[in-house]
Amino acid sequence: MKLVFDRGTLLLRGDLAGAESLPGVLWDPRVRAWRAPACCHVELARELARRGVDFDDDVLPQLTNAPPIPCPELRPYQAGAIAAWERAGRRGIVVLPTGAGKTRAAVAAIARTGLRTLCLVPTRVLMAQWVKTLGEAGLGPVGEYGDGRRIEQSVTVATFASAILHMETLGNRFDLLVVDEVHHFGSGSGDEALEMCTAAARLGLSATLPEDEVRRAGLGALIGPEVYRASVEELTGRYLAAFHLVTISVGLTPSERSAYDAEMSVFRPVCRAFFEMAPGASWSDFVSAAGRSDAGRRALSAWRRSRTIVRFGAEKRAAVGDLLLRHHDARILVFAADNDTAYAVAREHLVQPITCDIGPAERTRALDRFSTGELRILVSARVLNEGLDVPAADIAIVVGGSQGSREYVQRVGRVLRPAVGKRAVVYDLVTRRTFEVHHADKHRRALASS
Repeated sequence: MKLVFDRGTLLLRGDLAGAESLPGVLWDPRVRAWRAPACCHVELARELARRGVDFDDDVLPQLTNAPPIPCPELRPYQAGAIAAWERAGRRGIVVLPTGAGKTRAAVAAIARTGLRTLCLVPTRVLMAQWVKTLGEAGLGPVGEYGDGRRIEQSVTVATFASAILHMETLGNRFDLLVVDEVHHFGSGSGDEALEMCTAAARLGLSATLPEDEVRRAGLGALIGPEVYRASVEELTGRYLAAFHLVTISVGLTPSERSAYDAEMSVFRPVCRAFFEMAPGASWSDFVSAAGRSDAGRRALSAWRRSRTIVRFGAEKRAAVGDLLLRHHDARILVFAADNDTAYAVAREHLVQPITCDIGPAERTRALDRFSTGELRILVSARVLNEGLDVPAADIAIVVGGSQGSREYVQRVGRVLRPAVGKRAVVYDLVTRRTFEVHHADKHRRALASS
């Protein structure tokens, strides 16, 4: 019998009694053979050997390993994280705050194992950042899959989107899989990129794992369990910049309040009735159920309009202006709810927006100018949330719109990268007597525990 890699899956060629009980194996009637996800390779080969099955394992080609490099000097918590990962059989997730050096920990994992490595990142901007960091560590030339490039090397970085497209050919060419911002996986969406890879060693990196137990279980199956965690509180002051969180309470104008209350009067009864009938349901369950009735669809539309009203009301607009004026000599990141709000701030204060509409070359120039001080303020909706290094920033203004506690923690983390004498300030603008009050309380609890 022969075990081969076939377009992101494993194919068992030949007769095999009891194949249906092997790990991950299903019958494929199209080719009249047994097939399994590529991620089951080690477990499947081990089980075949245990059963005494005579088989040829032709899954992995003979390829050159990553170039040997000395392990970079690590902070104690980074060293502890990699040690914990190794004790867990080189499978698992490391949770470190934004700015704590997750990429450096990944470089150490690559150096210590010497394995061919595929690094997955969510965006093209992060891909460029990882390529630069890995190259500076001596792991170059570094391959790239994304942003129009398809270059394979013993250490390669790919965007999530490119990995999904090309894993049917890349899936058996790496022995270590590193996944940055791993919390994007585990829900089913995009998980096939991890399932189609044979790499036995897997390292997930995140600042904030999902709270949903189903998603955590999914990540455990795809990457491994959480093996190490360090919190913001543990690292602040020595390894992360000390920071002060200031909540600024703002109101709505009479017309804004009237409009908000009208929308919520449509939304609340429908939402309340649903959760009284299904107390254990999730928000996504409610959205799915609401979409199946006229009343539910009206409620969702009212909910979306209520968000628009509080997104950048008159008092928030004034508060942003006051803060930008007060910190006229600081490097400031303004986090908006959406691109429209980001552009509104940019037009009003003549500052640089960083959005998904901005091309990579212009975005790189803007970040470089910000780091040198030529630009003092950047405003963004989502692009700056994950992974990007903006160590010069010492003030964050969260205007609104964070989708959850994870995004909030990521935004705060953007100003926590340490510098001599740095003390960061995070301003959280919260609209009184709106949903933002509840969200702010939840976000602060998440920040304290992250």
